[in-house]
Amino acid sequence: MAWRGPTPEKGLSRRGRRRLAIRALREEGRYGPGLREVLPALVMVVTVVCGMVAGVAVAFRALGAGVLVAAVALLAVATPVAVRHHRPLARRRMGHYTPEELAELDTEGLALAVTRMLRRDGWLVLPPSTTRDRPRVRARNGEGHRIEVAFRPVAEPLPDEDVPARSVRRASTPLRLVVHRGTFSHRDVQWARRQGDIHLIDGPRLRSWAHGTPLHRLTDAS
Repeated sequence: MAWRGPTPEKGLSRRGRRRLAIRALREEGRYGPGLREVLPALVMVVTVVCGMVAGVAVAFRALGAGVLVAAVALLAVATPVAVRHHRPLARRRMGHYTPEELAELDTEGLALAVTRMLRRDGWLVLPPSTTRDRPRVRARNGEGHRIEVAFRPVAEPLPDEDVPARSVRRASTPLRLVVHRGTFSHRDVQWARRQGDIHLIDGPRLRSWAHGTPLHRLTDAS
């Protein structure tokens, strides 16, 4: 029978066994970052906090206790808002999407994103409408303006769609948007111009809208 000597771990001290365990966890990717990795961010946080404290102290000496109270109140309000805004799910619910998130959406997901962006801009979104498996988004605002949003890569009217009148748009006529994550062709642009009440939201405009630019800056839908 072969002799079984003590394993290397049994011959180590408690500190040595801890080092081996940490090394194994790091190799498996289950151990947190080391001090060297978090030190730059930690120094930055400490610098910012110290700067804020120094600024409040100077303002307190110059202007009195009211500045301190206002700073604390502003921090209490801004911190939860900033945290919620940077959480991906909460950010998307508030109508803010990154270009990568937009690229991953299907047509229904894109319609949901446009719905949230319209609500972010102050529009009241009406119950959804679907025509032959093509989602539509409808909305109105307090000034009586209405919007109808279609999602397709080509702006030419489909056989089951009514071509809008080519006269000047009246207040009761809804503004029509065609949303496309890519680029519209020259033919699409010319067609939309002939209609008069159709605006094409291509990829760059869509990303700008999702980043926070109000819709009225992208069109004349104010």
